[in-house]
Amino acid sequence: MISRLHGFLIEKQAPLVVIDVNGVGYEIFVPMSTFYQLPDLNTKVNLLTLMVVREDAITLYGFHSEAERQLFRDLLRVNGVGPKLALSILSAMELATFAQAIRNNDTARLIRIPGVGKKTAERLVLEMRDRLDKIPLDSPTATTVPREIISPVDDAVSVLIALGYKPQEASRLVYSVKQDGMTSEELIRRALQAAL
Repeated sequence: MISRLHGFLIEKQAPLVVIDVNGVGYEIFVPMSTFYQLPDLNTKVNLLTLMVVREDAITLYGFHSEAERQLFRDLLRVNGVGPKLALSILSAMELATFAQAIRNNDTARLIRIPGVGKKTAERLVLEMRDRLDKIPLDSPTATTVPREIISPVDDAVSVLIALGYKPQEASRLVYSVKQDGMTSEELIRRALQAAL
């Protein structure tokens, strides 16, 4: 199993990043909270990873903190939650907000996450309550790392689509929060907050 990668960040197009480790490029899917923590391209980065093996693929998921990785691992144990949905949950809510929703039986808030229906929200509340006690939720929260891209709006829309939003909904959310001079990370963060 690959537990950690340390190398140069050579590509980042949320939710996918590529890290060059001694000449080998590793594709890693990351939640938006981790994506915001990434440095500029061609600088060193250190990510905790979790390797998910399926019949048709071996996929790496990367995390900025141990709490994120542990929550992702626990989410995968919930019936009906796969890696894509777990990534979407981590991208849509901060750890503390997710924990509060679980502890308060706030299924309405969980349903607002793309891909989470009523039954999945109920399963999350039921199965995650005891597991949250083992996750250190006092880890640092993500901050936005600005980066230069050609079109922040297009980038933000494509990220929301990758997280499970329908193209029209992703576009509507981004344009509803768009202001001049905003980076794609700011657009994504505000669009996700607006969706909740």
